[in-house]
Amino acid sequence: MQAEQDLEVAKKNLKLKEWYVSAFLSQQAAEKALKAVYIKKFNDLIKVHDLVFLGRKVGVSEEILKGCGYLSRAYIESRYPGDFETPSEKFSEEEALKCIRIADEVLKWAKKIL
Repeated sequence: MQAEQDLEVAKKNLKLKEWYVSAFLSQQAAEKALKAVYIKKFNDLIKVHDLVFLGRKVGVSEEILKGCGYLSRAYIESRYPGDFETPSEKFSEEEALKCIRIADEVLKWAKKIL
């Protein structure tokens, strides 16, 4: 349920043009969905933010795994400033929208398992 709420708030931030927040919350939504599947499969919680690692553990497709890599990079870039750009300056609407689309696919996949 929290993954769905995070994705909904990511979409709201897209409309507000807070693209870095949208990217961050998209990653959070995907992470929570993957962790829910992990808990169901292994009856344990894993403390990791790497979506590629989580995706492999729970058996997502290669296509979703690629998206997980994109979201993991977006997570880092949305949280920490680069050499010359702050997260609020770095993200575009297109990038935020891509993050939302990927997270939406992860959530759809997770719902089938859960």
